[in-house]
Amino acid sequence: MRIGVLQMTSGIDPAVNAATLVEAIRTAASNDATMLFTPEMSGLIDRDRTRAAANIVLEEDDEVLRRVREAAAAAGLWVHLGSLAIRRPDGLFANRGFVIDRTGTIRARYDKMHLFDVDLPTGESWRESASYVAGEAAVVVDTPVGKLGASICYDLRFAGLYAALSDAGATVLAVPAAFTRPTGAAHWEVLLRARAIESAAFVVAAAQTGQHADGRTTHGHSLVVDPWGEVLLDMGETPGLAFVDIDAARVADVRARIPVIAHRRPIPSAGRPTA
Repeated sequence: MRIGVLQMTSGIDPAVNAATLVEAIRTAASNDATMLFTPEMSGLIDRDRTRAAANIVLEEDDEVLRRVREAAAAAGLWVHLGSLAIRRPDGLFANRGFVIDRTGTIRARYDKMHLFDVDLPTGESWRESASYVAGEAAVVVDTPVGKLGASICYDLRFAGLYAALSDAGATVLAVPAAFTRPTGAAHWEVLLRARAIESAAFVVAAAQTGQHADGRTTHGHSLVVDPWGEVLLDMGETPGLAFVDIDAARVADVRARIPVIAHRRPIPSAGRPTA
């Protein structure tokens, strides 16, 4: 099964980002891919909240989502649109991923559950919760490449989410991201490989890369990792589209060798320390 992975340097103009996505869908289909994976915030990266707010609209009005759905239908390709900034009906924002089938129908939505509120040693400070509302539910959806468990970027640090996804049957874990360079260099690959190993599942992590128009820089290194923890693809720091063939039977093989899913047990609370 061939998948496409798009590594982007998304900017502040949704129309430009949409054109990149549409071209990637066409190219992926022409290279016999079954599904394309794109990064977090594929449609807009802009930390100027006032400027960004003008481009964050209701789902039904989002031009990037509309163009991706039309392109997916025209190409006959499934797309995991890593995430878009979406205005909710209550006026607040969601960091929302979409699984779109080959007819352009939205099969699943996932709102990022863990929001990136950190102060880094480099002096960078991020407060995702200042603009976005956290999602409340894990999502697993049937796709041609397997049962897909959805997550977004900072979710990667919370192993419990991936345990819940693999317990629900996920064999492919999507981790679209826009990792900062300091955290990416330190933790990106090791966390992705750990999630693959502990879930005995494929991990597909399409990432943002390079210097963005709003001034931020992202780590890149979109990865595909197999259930044994082997890195099948590392895209480095250059934007572009890459392909990798994955074998769904690999999940069953690894889970038979080390049955981590079957061996999982509920962990009671540690409670208060005793003297």
